Amino acid sequence: MRTRCRVRSIHMGLLSVLLVVGLVATTASYAAETTKPFSGKAVNGGTVTHAVERGKSVLTLSKDFQVPGSPDPHWQVVDSRGTVYLLDRLKLKDDKVKTSITVPAYVRDIAKVQMWCAWAEVVLGDAPFSAPVRTAAK
Repeated sequence: MRTRCRVRSIHMGLLSVLLVVGLVATTASYAAETTKPFSGKAVNGGTVTHAVERGKSVLTLSKDFQVPGSPDPHWQVVDSRGTVYLLDRLKLKDDKVKTSITVPAYVRDIAKVQMWCAWAEVVLGDAPFSAPVRTAAK
């Protein structure tokens, strides 16, 4: 009888350890990650940080990011398969800048962030992650 209780105790201990390891691994996969600096025709310098806030993926520009002088810059992301997602305008009314953006749930991962000029239809600059980051997509 003692042996059976001891075996159950060991199994419960191992199960607890596995659960904790699983939680830590899940949390680590959503740790904030930062791109390499932007480089391109009109955007050079500044980075983007990916973080999960309230269960959603959010991209945020660094404070040293210089807004390009192009007429219609937009946020754009590229996933690990090369699929491009045009998101939202960078410049808003009254010359305000959208320094962070929530990534739509249908974007599974992000390999790089781009600034896209919708008027000229050209990439102004891109900032790659060292490895694609998983988003909080369900």
